[in-house]
Amino acid sequence: MKLVTRVVRAVVPALVAGFVVAAAGAEEARKLQGVVNVNTASVEELQLLPGVGEARARAIVDLRKQRGGLKSLEDLLEVKGIGDASLARLRPHVAFDGKTTAHLE
Repeated sequence: MKLVTRVVRAVVPALVAGFVVAAAGAEEARKLQGVVNVNTASVEELQLLPGVGEARARAIVDLRKQRGGLKSLEDLLEVKGIGDASLARLRPHVAFDGKTTAHLE
């Protein structure tokens, strides 16, 4: 009985971790098309951007309010958690004027 318990305790966490990774991969497989205007987008629209969750989206909204709008991609470096690698992922999906056209496919 102890052997079965040990095997279950070893296997179940690995299976759960595998499902979590698979679910995350499925979400990332959905490709972002279009752009998000960071000067007009809602928190929900900003979350379409790669690497932007609710907290980071709110930080972007706060920054644009403080500055009266954002003028360049480099302005986003002031948001905690956004660095050069993040800017590279965001670059094709960020706009500073016009409509937000982003959607996941």
